[in-house]
Parts: sequence; structure tokens; C-alpha cells
Amino acid sequence: MSEVSDPFDFLFGRLNYERTGMPRSSSELRLARMRRLLRALGDPQDAAPIVHVAGTKGKGSTSALIAAALTANGTKTGLFSSPHLNAVEERIRIDGKQIATVDLADLINEIRPILERIDDDEAARGHRPSTFFEVTTALGLLHFARAQARAIVLEVGLGGRLDSTNAVRPAVSTLTNISFDHTKQLGSTLAAIAGEKAGIVKRNRPVVSGVRGDEPKRVIEAAALRRKAPLRAIDIDYFYEYIPPIQPLSRPAPGVVRVRTWRTAWDAIELPLLGSHQAWNAATALATLDVLGELGIEVSADSVRRGFASLEWPARVEVMGESPWLVVDGAHNVASAQALAETLGSNFPQTRRTLVFGASKDKDVVGQLRELLPMFDRVVATRYLENPRAVPPEEIAAIVREFSAVDCRIVPEPELALETARAITEADSLICVTGSIYLAAEVRALLKRPIGTNVVPPILLK
Repeated sequence: MSEVSDPFDFLFGRLNYERTGMPRSSSELRLARMRRLLRALGDPQDAAPIVHVAGTKGKGSTSALIAAALTANGTKTGLFSSPHLNAVEERIRIDGKQIATVDLADLINEIRPILERIDDDEAARGHRPSTFFEVTTALGLLHFARAQARAIVLEVGLGGRLDSTNAVRPAVSTLTNISFDHTKQLGSTLAAIAGEKAGIVKRNRPVVSGVRGDEPKRVIEAAALRRKAPLRAIDIDYFYEYIPPIQPLSRPAPGVVRVRTWRTAWDAIELPLLGSHQAWNAATALATLDVLGELGIEVSADSVRRGFASLEWPARVEVMGESPWLVVDGAHNVASAQALAETLGSNFPQTRRTLVFGASKDKDVVGQLRELLPMFDRVVATRYLENPRAVPPEEIAAIVREFSAVDCRIVPEPELALETARAITEADSLICVTGSIYLAAEVRALLKRPIGTNVVPPILLK
């Protein structure tokens, strides 16, 4: 039995791959353990229809868009997402409202004896105990069941096939964009990565695929055929048109998307999130809503517009200041860096730009910077502090200087890096903080603290 008394210490004390980096061997990821935990909790995953969302890029935004539309339609909706930015409660939301700290603490205390029994049994078999992500997934599903949510949107953490969220049997599986990330765990080809993502496809359950590219598309199609899962695919069963904001811009502006599916013509919906890639995500979200409509959960066009308009999804090209414009984004792989660069060019005023960049050791830092550097006039290389996976800023600066002649300064602390960026950036220009969701979290915490207070480090994947 554990001697830890505080419920959050008990939770944060678990093995956390978001903090340590993912294991090299998939044998450490055990769905059987997750299924056993859910069974011991009364199978809360069966309490409401689930939309299960996987993908390399866009799965978080797509999940949030689906959940927002369902909520606006009057359907009580749970949303489980990861990672959190500044508090673990952010991962578990009902109708946009995160779980109360006291309620989460009560749930942890409630399931703790069950977890300890499972952990003891796993140890006797030579296996590791339930992980932080497994436990938070179970807590989310239990909270949704207790609150009598009528729909659940469940975002995959990593991959799909062996992710703890894959212990559920969803009403519909949704796949967003597939690109290179976590290649040590998921594979070094798009086909291999797609195979891991396609692990969420369930027999005789519908699939919505926003996947493009011949190689990964073939994998998704084969998985759907093999499992007799009805497939709705982008560019075949649904299409979209992105209408960018009119240039030149004096301030950041969203675009508009038109989507036509096999079932519905969704006409001229303003995007709540900036960038043409969000039109892709919105199209996949709307196709998913149409599948839900066929299953008896109808969502009106008015609900979609109201839901999208109300959505606040932090660290996705998030504008957090002006004079100069200050953008915080959690881009952490090459594909998301490409999307960010395109968005800065199409959705913001054409002006000089300063990049504040920090990244994680297991990411393609060179690839990210290769995409971003042409958009920027100055760089401040930094690191996040609340997670040991950060790349030293000196290494970032060396990469910058290899690819670009722009002014690059090394500032090891996020607060000073932000101050430096403000000092060297003109009022009519732009600062963009990016490279890691962890850097985005720490900078957001700095920006949201009350004026005149000292920095309180965020509780970030403790």
C-alpha cells in the first residue's frame, strides 16, 4: 500500500511518459491493464457514445470543435484531452468547464484502493504499475459517467493502437492528419505511423478519415476494410473550401470554411481558430457530426456556428497581446511548424517578427526551425523549466545560426526571453512563442499572472 496521503501527489507520482519521454519498446504499454482498471470501475466508458480522435496533428482542435458543437446543440458532452497546460483539471471537461479540483481529488481517493490492488498484481507479474495517463483517462471517463454526459469526445494521447484510450469501443473513430512525430515509438514511415493510428478503427463501427497522402490513406482504407468499418474519407466523401481573410490585414483575422459532405452542405462557417489547417480540422469535425447524425445524434448548423464561435482553445496560434502582437503556439513537430508559418503569413499583418523558441529533446528541432526561420527577423533561443526534456538553448542557437543569418540571442529562462523579445520588437511588429507545448504553457502562465506578482511555476506534468 502507498504511504502517499495527498491525492494529487499520488497521481503525479505515477510514471508519466509526457515527462520522461515515451518508452522505446511498446511492450511497456499494456491495454489489458487499462481494461482491467475500467472493468473494476464499472466500465464507465460504456455510459455514453464516444467519438475517439487520433492523428499526428489536429486531433486536439478537431476534438474541441466536435465537443463545442455538441454542447451548443444541448448535448451534455465530456471532452478528454492532453496534455494539460497549467493544471491537470484541464484534461477533463464537461460542456467546456473543467472538472473542479475537489471533485478530481475525491475521484482519485475513490479509485486509489482499486489502483493499488491492480498495481500489486502487475508487480507480481513483473509489469509496471498504471501510468499517469492511464489513470487520468480512467478518471475522465468516470467523471463523465457520474455526470451523465450524453456524449464523450476522447482524444488519443499517442499513436492509437496501444494508447490507453483505445480500451473503449467508440460510436465513431475519427482520424486527422498523419505526419512524422514520435517515430521511435510509432515507426519511421508514414505507413507505419498510420498503422498505429488506425488501431482505433473498430469492427463494424464507422470511421471518418481526414488523412491525405497515398501511403497513409492506403493503410487507413485497408484497416477499415479488414474490420468492416464504414469509411468516410476526405476528398471522396467530404470536401472543404477555405476562404482566407482579405489582405492586407491590420490585425489577426480568422478565415471561413465551406464544407460539403455526403449528407450536408455546411455553408460559410467562420473558423474560431486561425489558419487554413483549421479548415481541414473543421471539415473532419463536421463529417464526424454527420456520422453522429446518422446514429441519431443530430447537430444543427446553428449549433455548429454557436459552438465554434464560443470555442476557446489555448496555445493554438493564440493571440495574447498586441503592440506588438504576441502569439503563443504549441507547435512541436515539422507539420505543425509548417502550419504555424503559413498562418502567420495569411492571418496576420505583414510586419517584422521575433521568434521565441524552445523545444524538446525527442523532437525534430532542425525540421521545425527550417520551416519557421524564413518567417522571422530575430530569434530568442530559450527553454522551458518545469520538465526535464528541454533542449539547451545553446543547441537551438547553433541550429539557428547554421540555417540563418538572423540575430539570435540565448536567454535560458522563459520570463527573461519574453522580456528580451519585447525589448527588441517594435510596437507594430509580432512576437511568436513556439516550439513546445511546455514552453507555451509556461509563457501563458507568465502572461496570465496578476501584475506585480512573482512568477509561480505552473503545475505542469509534475
